[in-house]
Amino acid sequence: MATIGIREFRSALATYMKRAQMGERVVVTVDGAPVAQLSPLGADFGGVSMADLVARGTVIAPRRRADWVPAEPLVLYSGARIDRALSQVRA
Repeated sequence: MATIGIREFRSALATYMKRAQMGERVVVTVDGAPVAQLSPLGADFGGVSMADLVARGTVIAPRRRADWVPAEPLVLYSGARIDRALSQVRA
């Protein structure tokens, strides 16, 4: 696994893409902290599911359980007061 800085990654993007295509994982860092990982599409990450991430506390489960259906769009005209539009949405 290669660890590289963002500046080097930008300058040699094609090289690191080829390395990832060959099966190598490339971790990109910003100011020394890892922020992204480049790997081949077929890479197996241990079958981590959303439920696993919630159980670990890595992510927070969504509060809504059903499918969310957006309301009708709110039409705003130039000069409209945002506080009034927001109160309409929240009502």
